[in-house]
Amino acid sequence: MKIVELGFAAKYYFSNFAVLKKGPSVHTLGSYQNIFIKMSGIIGKKVGMTSIFSADGRNVACTLIEAGPCVVTQVKNVETDGYNAVQLGFGERKEKNTPKPLIGHFKKAGTTPKQKVVEFRDFEGQVELGKTVSAGELFVEGDFVDAIGTSKGKGFQGVVKRHGFAGVGGQTHGQHNRGRHPGSIGACSWPSRVFKGMKMAGRMGGDRVTVPNLRVLKVYAEQNLILVSGSVPGPKNSFVILEK
Repeated sequence: MKIVELGFAAKYYFSNFAVLKKGPSVHTLGSYQNIFIKMSGIIGKKVGMTSIFSADGRNVACTLIEAGPCVVTQVKNVETDGYNAVQLGFGERKEKNTPKPLIGHFKKAGTTPKQKVVEFRDFEGQVELGKTVSAGELFVEGDFVDAIGTSKGKGFQGVVKRHGFAGVGGQTHGQHNRGRHPGSIGACSWPSRVFKGMKMAGRMGGDRVTVPNLRVLKVYAEQNLILVSGSVPGPKNSFVILEK
């Protein structure tokens, strides 16, 4: 096995050589047909929340996620793309609702059109184009994962709900009709403008949210289900990305 030293820390294993990466660029790469990668994540769908009892009798809130099976739709390498990554696809999509360039992209991987496509970097383990990746291959009980999802949309909300303002409070000293108002947003004579970033009412929710360090409580490999502690952003049946 040939080893190419390029700098610090990150190490990538290939079928015919290993690359020890030390800087921003890799100078020599060979075949990438069989890349041994550390699967840094998987795509799933939020099923819902429940609770289980721990060994010491505590009632633990948890979320059930249908993680995979995902299909490898693209394998990227430094030689052609500038970095190493694996693209996974999850969920079936009607071909008539899929753009023709994407249809060709999925046919190249030998799979049907997918609803969700996500790219993961820093992998280990053998991955080939068109291979199926399941939750049982990646996760075991006791692992810690980061859950990434899109939070529920709340629409246009005021400053009390959106930013946690306290409001005026009691109806005293002759004040009325401003209990949940934001108050002053800037002086008149100077600077006679509203500063950028001022917390005001507006659209709330629908953001990409990452919840770190959720423990994997159970893995049901046959059903492609994972039970993680705590809550995961998004409504039921929304897509969730789990990263190790």
